[in-house]
Amino acid sequence: MTRLVTLLGLVALGVLGPATAHAQSPGALATGLHINDGRLVEGNGNDFIMRGVNHAHTWYPGETQSPADVKALGANTVRVVLSNGHRWTRNSAADVAAVIAQCKANRLICVLEVHDTTGYGEDAAAGTLDQAADYWIGLKDVLVGEENYVIVNIGNEPWGNTNPAGWTDPTIAAIKKLRNAGFEHTIMVDAPNWGQDWQGVMRANAQSVYDADTTGNLIFSIHMYSVYDTAQEITDYLNAFVNAGLPILIGEFGGPPDQWGDPDEDTMMAAAQQLGLGYLAWSWSGNTDPILDLSIGFDPSRLSSWGRRIFNGANGIAQTSREATVFGGGNPGDTQAPTVPGTPAASSVTATSLTLTWTAATDNVGVTGYDVVRVSGGSESTVAASTTNTVAVTGLTADTAYTFAVYARDAAGNRSARSATVNVTTDEGGGTPGAGCSVGYRVVGEWPGGFQGEISIRNTGTTAISGWTLTFAFANGQTVTNMWGGTPTQNGGAVSVIPASYTSTIPAAGSVTVGFTGSKGATNTAPTAFRLNGSTCATT
Repeated sequence: MTRLVTLLGLVALGVLGPATAHAQSPGALATGLHINDGRLVEGNGNDFIMRGVNHAHTWYPGETQSPADVKALGANTVRVVLSNGHRWTRNSAADVAAVIAQCKANRLICVLEVHDTTGYGEDAAAGTLDQAADYWIGLKDVLVGEENYVIVNIGNEPWGNTNPAGWTDPTIAAIKKLRNAGFEHTIMVDAPNWGQDWQGVMRANAQSVYDADTTGNLIFSIHMYSVYDTAQEITDYLNAFVNAGLPILIGEFGGPPDQWGDPDEDTMMAAAQQLGLGYLAWSWSGNTDPILDLSIGFDPSRLSSWGRRIFNGANGIAQTSREATVFGGGNPGDTQAPTVPGTPAASSVTATSLTLTWTAATDNVGVTGYDVVRVSGGSESTVAASTTNTVAVTGLTADTAYTFAVYARDAAGNRSARSATVNVTTDEGGGTPGAGCSVGYRVVGEWPGGFQGEISIRNTGTTAISGWTLTFAFANGQTVTNMWGGTPTQNGGAVSVIPASYTSTIPAAGSVTVGFTGSKGATNTAPTAFRLNGSTCATT
């Protein structure tokens, strides 16, 4: 898991020079995934753009269903956390072979990384890149022959904020050590400054590091968290590499704000899509700070708001991911579009959300996803994406008429004709009126400028509440910055919350819980009154 840094400001980053030709001959040692003209391509020369997530395998070795779950949500890549035994329990050769087999069985490209190097030079417990290279060499028997499916990420965030200039020489040495040992895989290297390169060391030295790889099959990984809170910082950094002809991806990133800032994930994802660069979101589940969990409890049916953003939002995985052609997907010879999906039907309509379901499309190879659009006059805008024939649409306005339609996509990028439209008007107040309820509110933890809260909503009535809106007000200028279990809107101190799909029904005598992080000043008084679907709730 990435450690974030406290910064007073983003210092000026080093500047890459113009693109430099590499001595590599075309296709040198390109036995599988490799770099060609600054881009990651497959063995057959097709571009491969990573769209996936990080999975903390070394800490949760029993969660073997996770690769299948992230694949079902549309991912084409998973970055797997491993340990060389320096800090955590060493992942054996047999275990790593099993991980690779799981990736291949689920048609995922596997990025394998050693996590023990995290924060070297600042974190005394961290291992070195040289030790990580020795670990990979010890796994050579299970890695050789997997060049089409595996990228070797030498070490996670292998330098902290102490003397980050020390990152360059050990990185070059580790690359050479692996090449001298006969590795032909594409190698990935992470930036210093806990992966965020806020002092520009990787950016300034990228060409010399790239030139140290005699095969030219090297890709740089930048980790984007709260350092990258403006569009300019994100686009400047990524374009510096693209303009220099050097391969790069966003190997980790987060969206939920924290005590250090609010990452601009919308720009990260949009820029990656525009530039044709990969991104891998942190992380599937199991974080000690749950705001970064894409799924709750490793359950793919319980995506957090962060998970819904990554998988189903604009420029998200469901909308932009294409399966690697080594698995038979994305056939460039496939020019046949899917059939038209059925007319969507609306259900579970509340004041600000609804569910759309439609008859699935068919395709000569296979449908990989659907784009849901709002139609307004002669224009349309994408509002959601899904890998199945149903999706929740949130963020709507109460008592408003909407028109929706659906497109189907296949692995080759062919898009169907648009479905027939459905007209639906959101409710005025949504959900079950007059519900009996009680609400418990507590602060889970606080830090300077921020806090984490939890709201437990209990149905004290005798019938289930299906769909709900909870309202309350902060008294001291607090602001909800991220929420799981619900979707908030805020106007001044007034907050309104609608449920996530997995909290939308509150059984009679049952309860649901909503968690959130927020910003605060010196005082953080708890709200004193809550209303559920217009009814005043008791407080506990």
